[in-house]
Amino acid sequence: MEHHSSSHVPRIKVLIADDNPFVREGLRIILSTYDEFDVAATVGDGKEAVEYCRHHEVDVALLDVRMPNMNGVEATKLLCEQTKTKPLILTTFDDDEYILDAIQYGAKGYFLKNTDPERIREAIKAVYHGQVVMQEIVMDKIKSNLKEETEAAPKIDKSLFTERELDIMALIAKGLSNKEIAKQLFLSEGTVANYITSILDKTGLQHRTQIAVYYLTGKVG
Repeated sequence: MEHHSSSHVPRIKVLIADDNPFVREGLRIILSTYDEFDVAATVGDGKEAVEYCRHHEVDVALLDVRMPNMNGVEATKLLCEQTKTKPLILTTFDDDEYILDAIQYGAKGYFLKNTDPERIREAIKAVYHGQVVMQEIVMDKIKSNLKEETEAAPKIDKSLFTERELDIMALIAKGLSNKEIAKQLFLSEGTVANYITSILDKTGLQHRTQIAVYYLTGKVG
């Protein structure tokens, strides 16, 4: 297959925020090898990240969870409120309690720091194009963390939703795909998608992962 130069395609402006200079620099070097990215800046904490994105155009911000002055979760919240930048969380395995908050605040996904560069590249591109990227391994960890809570009654205001919507939310919280939900409830996938749209409208949430967290914690961010 012939590779044409992608100079006419606008490059995705990326900001990297991590308090570890090794990780920061490593990511910068990796992303700079791909011609679809333009690393706009590298910063050491969430505060600098928000400050930079408020004054410069940044498409996607890679945010470490734990940083001094302002962590990646707080930075996610502010970036979503004050800028058009899409936050993508960089995480290690022991950050899962923060990940839930980050998703609630509008993070567009997350991946582990030791992820293969090609997957990081795909994740940034997907987020840039409006998708939500959740690495399965992290999703599974969240699900197992929430398993205990799932047994308890959901913490949401049930009066807001129809019986059918509550059924669907419960299944999303168990990690089922639309296809699996459709099969279990004898509905078409289109109908399930319509219910999910209705749930998102009622809650003001943006995607199904947020529905799962909301159903289990009662928090909308």
